[in-house]
Amino acid sequence: MPYRVKLRSFLRLLAGTSAVILAAPSAQAQSDGATPSRVITAARMIDVLGGRVVEYPAIFVGSDGRITQIADARTVRWGANVTHVDLGNRTILPGLIDMHVHLDGLANEGGYSSLRHGDRFWAFVAARNARAMLQAGFTTVRNLGSSDLNDVGLAEAIAEGQAVGPRITPAAYALGATGGHCDETYLPMSLHTPSPGVADGPTELRHRVREMRRMGAQVIKVCATGGGFSRNTEPGQQQLSEEELRAIAEEAHMWGMQVAAHAHGADGIRAAIRAGIDTIEHASLVDAEGIRLAAARERPVWFSMDIFNTEYTQAEGARNGVMEDNLRKDRDVAQIQRDNFRRALQAGVRMVFGSDAGVMPHATAGGQFRYMVEYGMTPMQAIQAATRNAAEALHREADVGAIAVGRYADIIAVDGDPLSNIRELESVDAVVQGGRLIAPDPAME
Repeated sequence: MPYRVKLRSFLRLLAGTSAVILAAPSAQAQSDGATPSRVITAARMIDVLGGRVVEYPAIFVGSDGRITQIADARTVRWGANVTHVDLGNRTILPGLIDMHVHLDGLANEGGYSSLRHGDRFWAFVAARNARAMLQAGFTTVRNLGSSDLNDVGLAEAIAEGQAVGPRITPAAYALGATGGHCDETYLPMSLHTPSPGVADGPTELRHRVREMRRMGAQVIKVCATGGGFSRNTEPGQQQLSEEELRAIAEEAHMWGMQVAAHAHGADGIRAAIRAGIDTIEHASLVDAEGIRLAAARERPVWFSMDIFNTEYTQAEGARNGVMEDNLRKDRDVAQIQRDNFRRALQAGVRMVFGSDAGVMPHATAGGQFRYMVEYGMTPMQAIQAATRNAAEALHREADVGAIAVGRYADIIAVDGDPLSNIRELESVDAVVQGGRLIAPDPAME
């Protein structure tokens, strides 16, 4: 199934008419007294908050891009002063949220092949990847680690209307231990430049949290264990102590920031949960105690498990320059991670959608939904993981993650019914951001 927005679908959407409200919608109250400037209609809507389908929704959007009212399109009339975006006989749902991406990464650049590019090359890569993710239906992303503050700069450019892409929650540089997964471990000492996020001990790591915030980070990323795509680390190795992880969490929370921990290994996962980390990324080798801790915590702990991208890595990695040792580590954890996804879900662990886009092409991130369903989720649960749950984990329930009054009109449309065929989300037919239809980029067709 193609991972792209169909140009012909977009052209059909431009046939919408204009209208003004003649009869006030009664389904929900108007938000903040805003006057609607446009209305979006479709055949059906997935209500992720109520876990139900709503027929013939009419979604009214104010000039600030937020939803002011939701009504039944069969009973409301409008005239010439409100733009009508008619998405036709489609299913609409909230814009998707990917909680783990690397926008300035290229999936087809593995191992040492990326060294052939200059430093500024990656900022332009990030802008293109952001556009690809938006067209794939992801209207909000959390970027967990970048080089040269590419994610911070791109987030600012998108927010100011200077670039097109999802709403970005940036992490700037990832924090980690000397010689660990988030350090530079590929180059000889004569060329080694430590990452600005590398530190050792609670005091130094607290300082790094403050540095990342000063640089523009809105979330803190920390590497609690080794990883698959670094050199001289193993995924199961714990690389920061519980004391160090607790210092990071306490410092970030004091500043009103959340913490995401890259953690494959069971020891590192348990330490991160006990330390108060907010989201556990990958969680590949989690054991029964780690699952129990995550499910039992009164303060929410979310698992973000990227159970799709290994398909691309194993098929294309060697051709892209990924070293055999990295491919070996990826193979070792892939099926274990998927089985643990099912176990964590069955135990009641809170789940969000995180693809690790950049490991595989960003435009294909929607392919993960199929695996989430295959390994235990209902289609509704998988959609909620990428909408309602992700918004809650981001502490952004007020503006994204649902089609609801007061939130941004970030909406996607598909021709079929993703509740009966989750693979509909692999090829999104229309994207609306802040109430405005996003024109597809012909270069990405």
